[in-house]
Amino acid sequence: MRKFRGLGVLPEKVTYDEMESPVGKLTIITSSKGLHAIFWDKDRTDLKCEVLMASLKRSPNEVVITRVKNQLNEYFQGTRKNFDLPLITDGTPFQNQAWNQLLKIPYGTTISYKTQAERLCDKNKSRAVGMANGQNPISIIIPCHRVVGSNGKLVGFGGGLDKKDYLLKLEQQYL
Repeated sequence: MRKFRGLGVLPEKVTYDEMESPVGKLTIITSSKGLHAIFWDKDRTDLKCEVLMASLKRSPNEVVITRVKNQLNEYFQGTRKNFDLPLITDGTPFQNQAWNQLLKIPYGTTISYKTQAERLCDKNKSRAVGMANGQNPISIIIPCHRVVGSNGKLVGFGGGLDKKDYLLKLEQQYL
């Protein structure tokens, strides 16, 4: 199976489903072990993504998929501030460190890439942090949308800056 946007080697019996959301159609990829990815609608236009998706079975009632959909719906309704899901990441050691750091950013707050790099003990790795965040396969749940430029402006987001803006405003609204 070919890699796509930070998604590593998948176990056997991986399934997917799609859900409509306020930020467009989301594709959820899971196994019995947990959540592997959430792809944006624009990801699905990438040939690598479509090759990957063609190898997976659609299973709307799979247990983890159902949990993910329920928690995402609660998030979009403003009733969920923290997710409680088994996350399966298969990035490089640095990517995994960066993604774990994202999980520590509180709901409704933002930090800069520089601050995230400092929290990883190297203030000079802002660009590397941005690249790692860009490979985050579990958008929204691993909240890379909470990282902004040093000047507070929205930069870099896999779903598009309009989606990042929407998620940040949603969190501010329900803070």
